[in-house]
Amino acid sequence: MVQEIITYPRPLSLEYGTDVRIYDAKLFALLEDLKDTIKANNLQALSAYQIGSYFNVIVFRNEAGEFIEMVNPVQISHSGESIEEETTFYYGNRSAKVKRFTDISVIYEDRKGKNHSLKLSNDAARIIQRKLDYLFGSTFLDRLSKDEKEKFEAKLSLGADVGKENYCPTTFVRDKIIKAINLLLLAMVLLFFVSFMVDASLWQYQLYSSFIVLFLQIVYFFYAQYEGKKYSSCVSCSIGNIIGTTFISFIRLSLVMIPSYFFM
Repeated sequence: MVQEIITYPRPLSLEYGTDVRIYDAKLFALLEDLKDTIKANNLQALSAYQIGSYFNVIVFRNEAGEFIEMVNPVQISHSGESIEEETTFYYGNRSAKVKRFTDISVIYEDRKGKNHSLKLSNDAARIIQRKLDYLFGSTFLDRLSKDEKEKFEAKLSLGADVGKENYCPTTFVRDKIIKAINLLLLAMVLLFFVSFMVDASLWQYQLYSSFIVLFLQIVYFFYAQYEGKKYSSCVSCSIGNIIGTTFISFIRLSLVMIPSYFFM
């Protein structure tokens, strides 16, 4: 029977999974429910925790489409590491970059209590590691780096997936470049007025500052295009907007440098 899969914000249980000790009709029904739910949702694997059961059970569909029933699975060895983009049904198929082992070995029992072992690599290993997390009441959120976790929590709060075409953030890295340019221009304006109060020439400092502003404008222009490719639906990411922002910054620099050239 197809079961409802627990999804965010409904919390998973914080209790550890319970090992199966009795191989009876209750276990068989759980295994069949997991298979039916996997097929109904076009998934590759499910843990019993994801449908509200506390048993240590995972059902996995391999590349041949065959179901592997893992009762009381335990990861016994691992090797290699990689950081890959993962999506999870629990968080509405939102994605994040997660570090996991590339190769693992798992021991488990079948529905009759017979012992088995299985070696898994790459995508299959990643899937099983994610399902094993669920058996401990955990999700991939607990495995994210600090920066990646902040990004993913932003996805949850905004209801969108950062990096997807329909998402547009409110702040950009390039905004910091513009902020630096504006602060430097403000300093140049102050330097212009200070030049009337001192006997020494400050033109050289003004000239060097203008070179720095020009350099930052070039950095902004090219970096903004690079950043804009990540968010193709954003109006502020369009090349026209980037050119306009760069042009306005150049006009401000000119308005500072022209009077500085004649009066400093």
